[in-house]
Amino acid sequence: MDRGTVGSAQSGRLLVEVREEGTSAVITPAGELDHHTADLLREPVEDCLDRGFARLVVDCSRLEFCDSTGLNVLLGARLRAEEAGGGVHLAGMLPVVARVFEITGAEAVFTVHDTLEAALADAGTGDSKADGPGAGGSGGGASGADRPTADRGE
Repeated sequence: MDRGTVGSAQSGRLLVEVREEGTSAVITPAGELDHHTADLLREPVEDCLDRGFARLVVDCSRLEFCDSTGLNVLLGARLRAEEAGGGVHLAGMLPVVARVFEITGAEAVFTVHDTLEAALADAGTGDSKADGPGAGGSGGGASGADRPTADRGE
């Protein structure tokens, strides 16, 4: 597997690593994503989209905190990716981060996977689910391990 690092940014509380994985850009924020660190995620996300990656996989397994500013960065990325025919897939969210997505209802507009491996395995399925919050029917079939972070269907 070719896992070349595309770049990284760091500022005390947040480290963002970016690498290419097939046709996806895998973005791994580690630490706290808030109004002080949001640009450290926004810039590499926008760079990936500018470079033609319409499918972004955000590996949230090392993300310890996410506030509304961080959530807005991800929502903005989702809109741009969907305009390009792709999408943003979130993988491996810790419970504290998943709770923010659940409370705000944002989990309904993202494709959420339990693991990074499951998100990457889902690479060929239904990224262009534009026009529908939670048009999460794109699933029909990646793996049984994939499921929304909450049991709410809407």
